[in-house]
Amino acid sequence: MKLQQLRYIWEVAHHDLNVSATAQSLFTSQPGISKQIRLLEDELNVEIFARSGKHLTHVTQVGEVIIAMAGEILRQTNAIKQVAQEYSNEKEGSLSIATTHTQARYALPDIISAFRNNYPQVSLHMNQGSPEQIAELAAAGEVDFAIATEGIGLFNDLVMMPCYLWNRAVVVPKDHPLCSVSELSLEDVAAHPIVTYVFGFTGRSKLDESFRNAGLSADVVFTATDTDVIKTYVRLGLGIGIIAKMAYDQRQDDDLVALDASHLFDPSVTHIGFRKGTFLRRYMLDFIEAFAPHLDEETVARAVAAGTRAERQAIFEDLELPVR
Repeated sequence: MKLQQLRYIWEVAHHDLNVSATAQSLFTSQPGISKQIRLLEDELNVEIFARSGKHLTHVTQVGEVIIAMAGEILRQTNAIKQVAQEYSNEKEGSLSIATTHTQARYALPDIISAFRNNYPQVSLHMNQGSPEQIAELAAAGEVDFAIATEGIGLFNDLVMMPCYLWNRAVVVPKDHPLCSVSELSLEDVAAHPIVTYVFGFTGRSKLDESFRNAGLSADVVFTATDTDVIKTYVRLGLGIGIIAKMAYDQRQDDDLVALDASHLFDPSVTHIGFRKGTFLRRYMLDFIEAFAPHLDEETVARAVAAGTRAERQAIFEDLELPVR
């Protein structure tokens, strides 16, 4: 059994059983991968993949167990490399992050710019997606950090830590009737068509919950995952926009007015997390603390040592999170 064979079965399983696509991603040959998988199956005397002719059709029951174990071995191998690299050159490496568009576009630029100045030899990789996609990438060890607000229940395999609170603004054109309202009410907002986030993105659940608790029906006429797209359709007159307050830029959005809506909705909490068992290099700890200053090395270590999610939450329950 070779480590290369374990990587091949893991990668094939995560490329929809497409050996050709796997070969391209690994810069090797399709016949070479097929041969190594066959050799591994012969050695183990089981089929990892079921076949129809030359095509793989599905992962067998025993194959699912073997592939899961292979993934864990590969992650541990990577952790060993990380440990060695930390002691050979602590300022070199890579850092991959999975997050939503709003975090990538509005919360992270200054953090990443400062990080690059401190660690110019660390390459950065950003993956944007839904909470489900972010959780899958982090749980599979394909990214180092997950940064998310929604769907925290999806991240059970991760050490998730609270970073900051944020709330919402209603964005409208400068001549909109709501600009003359001294303090918005939910009734004011519900009286207009709404353009906002897709359910499951960027605190959308808090928004829906507020309208529901007030016995109001929100007329959501358009949804998107991208805040800039939401603002574009507000400009086109499709409706009023409800966005993360931090996503309003006074310079770039000077044709729109941002009306504070933080009194209308419960605040949302953005979390950062990593897979249990991850070896956190010095620059990774520095990134976490730059993003959330209260998450210093000692606090992160306590969160890692917590046996359950409840114990981890207890570490942060008295913490006054910053607001963005």
